[in-house]
Amino acid sequence: MSFSGKVKEELAGQISSARHCQIAECAAILCFSAGASLEEGEQTYLRLSTENIAVARKYFTLLEKAFNIKAEISIRRNQDKKSILYLITVGGRKHTDRIQQAAKLVRDPEKQAGFSGVSSLVFQNGCCKRAFLRGAFLTAGSMSDPHKSYHFEIVCASGEKATLLQKMMHGFEMDAKVVKRKKSFVVYLKEGTQISLALNVMDAPVALMEFENIRILKEMRNSVNRKVNCETANIQKTVSAAVKQMEDIEYIRDHMGFEKLSDGLRDMAMARLQYPEATLKELGELMPEPVGKSGVNHRLRRLGEIAEKLRKANGVQGGTK
Repeated sequence: MSFSGKVKEELAGQISSARHCQIAECAAILCFSAGASLEEGEQTYLRLSTENIAVARKYFTLLEKAFNIKAEISIRRNQDKKSILYLITVGGRKHTDRIQQAAKLVRDPEKQAGFSGVSSLVFQNGCCKRAFLRGAFLTAGSMSDPHKSYHFEIVCASGEKATLLQKMMHGFEMDAKVVKRKKSFVVYLKEGTQISLALNVMDAPVALMEFENIRILKEMRNSVNRKVNCETANIQKTVSAAVKQMEDIEYIRDHMGFEKLSDGLRDMAMARLQYPEATLKELGELMPEPVGKSGVNHRLRRLGEIAEKLRKANGVQGGTK
Protein backbone atom coordinates (compact mmCIF):
# COMPACT_ATOMS: atom_id res chain seq x y z
CA MET A 1 0.00 0.00 0.00
CA SER A 2 1.23 3.50 -0.85
CA PHE A 3 1.98 6.01 1.89
CA SER A 4 -1.05 8.04 0.78
CA GLY A 5 -3.18 4.91 1.11
CA LYS A 6 -1.87 4.30 4.64
CA VAL A 7 -2.78 7.86 5.63
CA LYS A 8 -6.32 7.43 4.31
CA GLU A 9 -6.74 4.10 6.08
CA GLU A 10 -5.78 5.76 9.35
CA LEU A 11 -8.09 8.73 8.73
CA ALA A 12 -10.94 6.39 7.84
CA GLY A 13 -10.69 4.83 11.29
CA GLN A 14 -10.61 8.20 13.07
CA ILE A 15 -14.17 8.90 14.24
CA SER A 16 -14.82 12.10 16.20
CA SER A 17 -16.88 11.70 19.35
CA ALA A 18 -18.65 15.06 18.87
CA ARG A 19 -21.65 15.07 16.51
CA HIS A 20 -20.81 18.52 15.13
CA CYS A 21 -17.38 17.22 14.02
CA GLN A 22 -19.00 14.15 12.46
CA ILE A 23 -21.33 16.41 10.49
CA ALA A 24 -18.43 18.64 9.38
CA GLU A 25 -16.49 15.65 8.06
CA CYS A 26 -19.59 14.27 6.36
CA ALA A 27 -20.11 17.69 4.72
CA ALA A 28 -16.54 17.69 3.41
CA ILE A 29 -16.93 14.20 1.93
CA LEU A 30 -20.10 15.20 0.07
CA CYS A 31 -18.69 18.60 -0.96
CA PHE A 32 -15.38 17.35 -2.39
CA SER A 33 -16.51 14.05 -3.87
CA ALA A 34 -17.07 14.05 -7.62
CA GLY A 35 -19.46 11.15 -7.06
CA ALA A 36 -21.85 12.92 -4.68
CA SER A 37 -25.35 13.57 -6.05
CA LEU A 38 -28.81 14.49 -4.89
CA GLU A 39 -31.47 13.08 -7.21
CA GLU A 40 -35.00 14.40 -6.87
CA GLY A 41 -38.14 12.96 -8.39
CA GLU A 42 -40.85 10.67 -7.19
CA GLN A 43 -38.28 9.37 -4.76
CA THR A 44 -35.35 11.52 -3.49
CA TYR A 45 -31.90 9.92 -3.21
CA LEU A 46 -28.59 11.18 -1.84
CA ARG A 47 -25.83 9.05 -3.35
CA LEU A 48 -22.10 8.85 -2.99
CA SER A 49 -20.05 6.77 -5.41
CA THR A 50 -16.36 6.15 -4.81
CA GLU A 51 -13.63 3.69 -5.74
CA ASN A 52 -11.98 4.17 -2.35
CA ILE A 53 -13.30 1.70 0.18
CA ALA A 54 -11.90 3.84 3.02
CA VAL A 55 -14.12 6.76 1.93
CA ALA A 56 -17.14 4.47 1.57
CA ARG A 57 -16.60 2.97 5.01
CA LYS A 58 -16.07 6.36 6.66
CA TYR A 59 -19.13 7.97 5.05
CA PHE A 60 -21.35 4.98 5.98
CA THR A 61 -20.14 5.17 9.60
CA LEU A 62 -20.66 8.94 9.81
CA LEU A 63 -24.25 8.63 8.56
CA GLU A 64 -24.93 6.07 11.23
CA LYS A 65 -23.20 8.00 14.04
CA ALA A 66 -24.35 11.53 13.23
CA PHE A 67 -27.85 10.88 11.81
CA ASN A 68 -28.71 7.36 12.95
CA ILE A 69 -29.29 6.47 9.29
CA LYS A 70 -28.54 3.03 7.88
CA ALA A 71 -27.50 3.72 4.30
CA GLU A 72 -27.69 1.14 1.54
CA ILE A 73 -24.40 -0.08 0.11
CA SER A 74 -24.05 -1.59 -3.34
CA ILE A 75 -20.96 -2.59 -5.29
CA ARG A 76 -20.48 -2.31 -9.02
CA ARG A 77 -17.59 -3.18 -11.26
CA ASN A 78 -16.35 -0.33 -13.41
CA GLN A 79 -15.79 -2.00 -16.78
CA ASP A 80 -13.71 0.82 -18.24
CA LYS A 81 -11.26 1.13 -15.36
CA LYS A 82 -11.61 -2.49 -14.25
CA SER A 83 -12.13 -1.32 -10.67
CA ILE A 84 -14.83 -1.63 -8.02
CA LEU A 85 -17.26 1.24 -7.42
CA TYR A 86 -18.93 1.57 -4.02
CA LEU A 87 -22.37 3.25 -3.92
CA ILE A 88 -23.78 4.50 -0.60
CA THR A 89 -27.40 5.57 -0.96
CA VAL A 90 -29.77 7.35 1.40
CA GLY A 91 -33.38 7.39 0.22
CA GLY A 92 -36.38 9.47 1.19
CA ARG A 93 -36.96 13.21 1.45
CA LYS A 94 -36.92 13.12 5.25
CA HIS A 95 -33.41 11.65 5.50
CA THR A 96 -31.87 13.60 2.61
CA ASP A 97 -33.23 16.90 3.94
CA ARG A 98 -31.81 16.17 7.39
CA ILE A 99 -28.36 15.50 5.98
CA GLN A 100 -28.36 18.44 3.60
CA GLN A 101 -29.59 20.91 6.22
CA ALA A 102 -27.26 19.70 8.97
CA ALA A 103 -24.22 19.65 6.64
CA LYS A 104 -25.17 23.12 5.30
CA LEU A 105 -24.55 21.94 1.73
CA VAL A 106 -25.04 24.41 -1.12
CA ARG A 107 -26.56 23.00 -4.30
CA ASP A 108 -24.70 23.49 -7.58
CA PRO A 109 -27.00 25.47 -9.94
CA GLU A 110 -25.15 24.20 -13.03
CA LYS A 111 -25.04 20.57 -11.95
CA GLN A 112 -28.43 19.76 -10.51
CA ALA A 113 -27.10 16.66 -8.77
CA GLY A 114 -23.93 18.02 -7.10
CA PHE A 115 -22.91 20.49 -4.40
CA SER A 116 -21.03 23.72 -5.09
CA GLY A 117 -19.98 24.35 -1.53
CA VAL A 118 -20.80 24.34 2.14
CA SER A 119 -21.72 27.06 4.62
CA SER A 120 -19.05 28.18 7.09
CA LEU A 121 -21.56 27.51 9.89
CA VAL A 122 -20.66 23.82 9.70
CA PHE A 123 -17.03 24.36 10.71
CA GLN A 124 -17.03 27.29 13.15
CA ASN A 125 -15.08 25.41 15.81
CA GLY A 126 -11.41 24.47 15.48
CA CYS A 127 -12.19 20.78 15.98
CA CYS A 128 -14.76 20.94 13.16
CA LYS A 129 -12.19 22.51 10.84
CA ARG A 130 -9.85 19.61 11.57
CA ALA A 131 -12.65 17.14 10.79
CA PHE A 132 -13.52 19.03 7.60
CA LEU A 133 -9.90 18.92 6.37
CA ARG A 134 -9.78 15.23 7.22
CA GLY A 135 -12.89 14.56 5.14
CA ALA A 136 -11.61 16.67 2.23
CA PHE A 137 -8.24 14.85 2.10
CA LEU A 138 -9.85 11.45 2.54
CA THR A 139 -12.12 12.17 -0.44
CA ALA A 140 -9.95 14.17 -2.86
CA GLY A 141 -6.42 14.23 -1.43
CA SER A 142 -3.16 12.41 -2.02
CA MET A 143 0.44 12.41 -0.85
CA SER A 144 3.67 11.44 -2.54
CA ASP A 145 6.00 8.85 -1.04
CA PRO A 146 8.12 10.89 1.44
CA HIS A 147 11.15 8.74 0.58
CA LYS A 148 11.05 10.37 -2.87
CA SER A 149 9.58 13.84 -2.41
CA TYR A 150 7.34 15.99 -0.23
CA HIS A 151 3.98 16.74 -1.82
CA PHE A 152 0.50 16.97 -0.32
CA GLU A 153 -2.53 17.97 -2.36
CA ILE A 154 -6.32 18.11 -2.41
CA VAL A 155 -8.04 18.38 -5.80
CA CYS A 156 -11.07 20.70 -5.95
CA ALA A 157 -13.68 21.00 -8.66
CA SER A 158 -13.87 24.80 -8.40
CA GLY A 159 -11.77 27.77 -7.39
CA GLU A 160 -14.23 28.57 -4.62
CA LYS A 161 -13.69 25.20 -2.96
CA ALA A 162 -9.92 25.56 -3.32
CA THR A 163 -10.01 29.03 -1.74
CA LEU A 164 -12.13 27.70 1.13
CA LEU A 165 -9.58 24.98 1.89
CA GLN A 166 -6.62 27.31 1.45
CA LYS A 167 -8.01 29.82 3.97
CA MET A 168 -8.81 27.03 6.41
CA MET A 169 -5.27 25.64 6.13
CA HIS A 170 -3.80 29.13 6.55
CA GLY A 171 -5.72 29.28 9.83
CA PHE A 172 -3.61 26.32 11.02
CA GLU A 173 -0.42 28.12 9.85
CA MET A 174 -0.04 25.92 6.78
CA ASP A 175 1.37 27.76 3.76
CA ALA A 176 -1.08 26.19 1.32
CA LYS A 177 -0.97 27.30 -2.30
CA VAL A 178 -3.44 26.84 -5.16
CA VAL A 179 -2.69 25.96 -8.78
CA LYS A 180 -5.03 25.30 -11.68
CA ARG A 181 -4.60 21.87 -13.26
CA LYS A 182 -6.70 21.29 -16.38
CA LYS A 183 -10.31 21.77 -15.20
CA SER A 184 -9.49 21.39 -11.50
CA PHE A 185 -7.93 23.52 -8.79
CA VAL A 186 -5.30 21.93 -6.56
CA VAL A 187 -4.50 23.02 -3.00
CA TYR A 188 -0.99 21.81 -2.17
CA LEU A 189 1.90 21.80 0.31
CA LYS A 190 5.53 21.16 -0.70
CA GLU A 191 7.58 21.38 2.52
CA GLY A 192 8.12 18.57 4.99
CA THR A 193 7.32 20.70 8.05
CA GLN A 194 4.07 21.84 6.45
CA ILE A 195 2.99 18.28 5.62
CA SER A 196 3.82 17.17 9.17
CA LEU A 197 1.55 19.93 10.42
CA ALA A 198 -1.23 18.81 8.06
CA LEU A 199 -1.01 15.21 9.31
CA ASN A 200 -1.14 16.47 12.89
CA VAL A 201 -4.15 18.71 12.19
CA MET A 202 -6.04 15.85 10.53
CA ASP A 203 -5.28 13.54 13.51
CA ALA A 204 -3.09 10.94 11.80
CA PRO A 205 -0.48 10.26 14.54
CA VAL A 206 0.79 6.95 13.12
CA ALA A 207 1.36 8.41 9.64
CA LEU A 208 2.89 11.50 11.24
CA MET A 209 5.40 9.38 13.18
CA GLU A 210 6.38 7.43 10.07
CA PHE A 211 6.65 10.63 8.03
CA GLU A 212 8.86 12.28 10.66
CA ASN A 213 11.14 9.23 10.88
CA ILE A 214 11.62 9.28 7.12
CA ARG A 215 12.20 13.03 7.17
CA ILE A 216 14.82 12.79 9.92
CA LEU A 217 16.72 10.05 8.05
CA LYS A 218 16.62 12.08 4.82
CA GLU A 219 17.88 15.21 6.58
CA MET A 220 20.70 13.22 8.22
CA ARG A 221 21.76 11.80 4.85
CA ASN A 222 21.59 15.25 3.25
CA SER A 223 23.63 16.72 6.10
CA VAL A 224 26.29 14.02 5.73
CA ASN A 225 26.38 14.52 1.96
CA ARG A 226 26.78 18.28 2.39
CA LYS A 227 29.67 17.78 4.83
CA VAL A 228 31.37 15.26 2.53
CA ASN A 229 30.96 17.58 -0.45
CA CYS A 230 32.29 20.51 1.57
CA GLU A 231 35.31 18.51 2.78
CA THR A 232 35.96 17.26 -0.75
CA ALA A 233 35.85 20.82 -2.07
CA ASN A 234 38.24 21.98 0.68
CA ILE A 235 40.64 19.15 -0.10
CA GLN A 236 40.57 19.99 -3.80
CA LYS A 237 41.15 23.65 -2.99
CA THR A 238 44.09 22.79 -0.70
CA VAL A 239 45.62 20.44 -3.29
CA SER A 240 45.23 23.05 -6.05
CA ALA A 241 46.88 25.67 -3.85
CA ALA A 242 49.77 23.33 -2.99
CA VAL A 243 50.31 22.50 -6.67
CA LYS A 244 50.40 26.23 -7.54
CA GLN A 245 52.85 26.87 -4.70
CA MET A 246 55.12 24.09 -5.97
CA GLU A 247 55.00 25.52 -9.50
CA ASP A 248 55.89 29.01 -8.25
CA ILE A 249 58.77 27.80 -6.07
CA GLU A 250 60.20 25.60 -8.83
CA TYR A 251 60.00 28.54 -11.25
CA ILE A 252 61.93 30.75 -8.79
CA ARG A 253 64.51 28.00 -8.27
CA ASP A 254 65.02 27.47 -12.01
CA HIS A 255 65.02 31.14 -13.10
CA MET A 256 66.45 33.07 -10.16
CA GLY A 257 67.64 30.66 -7.52
CA PHE A 258 66.95 30.73 -3.82
CA GLU A 259 70.09 32.70 -2.99
CA LYS A 260 68.39 36.04 -3.66
CA LEU A 261 65.48 35.24 -1.35
CA SER A 262 65.36 36.35 2.27
CA ASP A 263 66.10 33.71 4.89
CA GLY A 264 62.42 33.29 5.78
CA LEU A 265 61.29 32.90 2.17
CA ARG A 266 64.18 30.57 1.34
CA ASP A 267 63.38 28.31 4.31
CA MET A 268 59.71 28.25 3.33
CA ALA A 269 60.47 27.44 -0.32
CA MET A 270 62.79 24.57 0.60
CA ALA A 271 60.33 23.19 3.16
CA ARG A 272 57.46 23.22 0.64
CA LEU A 273 59.59 21.44 -1.97
CA GLN A 274 60.66 18.83 0.54
CA TYR A 275 57.18 18.35 2.01
CA PRO A 276 54.66 18.98 -0.81
CA GLU A 277 51.76 17.42 1.12
CA ALA A 278 52.35 19.25 4.42
CA THR A 279 49.62 21.53 5.80
CA LEU A 280 50.23 25.20 6.57
CA LYS A 281 50.48 24.36 10.26
CA GLU A 282 53.03 21.61 9.60
CA LEU A 283 55.10 23.91 7.35
CA GLY A 284 55.17 26.53 10.11
CA GLU A 285 56.50 23.98 12.60
CA LEU A 286 59.31 23.01 10.15
CA MET A 287 60.75 26.53 10.16
CA PRO A 288 63.97 27.19 12.15
CA GLU A 289 61.83 29.64 14.12
CA PRO A 290 58.26 28.20 14.03
CA VAL A 291 55.56 30.50 12.66
CA GLY A 292 51.77 30.34 12.62
CA LYS A 293 49.45 29.58 9.71
CA SER A 294 49.03 33.25 8.85
CA GLY A 295 52.82 33.70 8.70
CA VAL A 296 53.18 30.63 6.46
CA ASN A 297 50.41 31.87 4.22
CA HIS A 298 52.06 35.30 3.95
CA ARG A 299 55.42 33.80 2.92
CA LEU A 300 53.86 31.50 0.34
CA ARG A 301 51.90 34.44 -1.07
CA ARG A 302 55.12 36.47 -1.33
CA LEU A 303 56.82 33.58 -3.18
CA GLY A 304 53.85 33.52 -5.57
CA GLU A 305 54.20 37.27 -6.22
CA ILE A 306 57.93 36.89 -6.92
CA ALA A 307 57.22 34.01 -9.34
CA GLU A 308 54.61 36.10 -11.19
CA LYS A 309 57.06 39.02 -11.55
CA LEU A 310 59.66 36.64 -12.95
CA ARG A 311 57.17 35.20 -15.43
CA LYS A 312 56.15 38.67 -16.62
CA ALA A 313 59.79 39.65 -16.99
CA ASN A 314 60.39 36.52 -19.05
CA GLY A 315 57.20 37.02 -21.10
CA VAL A 316 55.41 34.01 -19.60
CA GLN A 317 51.65 34.26 -19.01
CA GLY A 318 50.63 32.54 -15.77
CA GLY A 319 52.02 29.40 -14.19
CA THR A 320 52.71 26.09 -15.87
CA LYS A 321 50.03 23.41 -15.92
